[in-house]
Amino acid sequence: MADINIHREHKLGLAKARKVAWQWAEQVEREFAMECTVIEGHTCDTVHFTRSGVNGQLIVAADHFDLRARLGFLLGAFAKTIESEILKNLDQLLAKNARPAAKKATHKK
Repeated sequence: MADINIHREHKLGLAKARKVAWQWAEQVEREFAMECTVIEGHTCDTVHFTRSGVNGQLIVAADHFDLRARLGFLLGAFAKTIESEILKNLDQLLAKNARPAAKKATHKK
């Protein structure tokens, strides 16, 4: 067995982080045939995901994501590839939902 542990800081706040988590869950359900269950809490949510050979959870907080996954024997051989794919997908969703930088005010005379 192989474990994947990913921690990502963000500045989205809980409402936007939930949106990202839902997008991530929909994506892994569609692309990897995962079954996802979301449990909403007051200060964080948990997305449980599973399929044959994989189970884990994504903790969704106002300022970070923590993903823990356990891969079965067969998928364990591909742990680095799977971790890279998860990182890529999560980072893309975070970048897409990041707050835009504040625009500098210009004064016209």
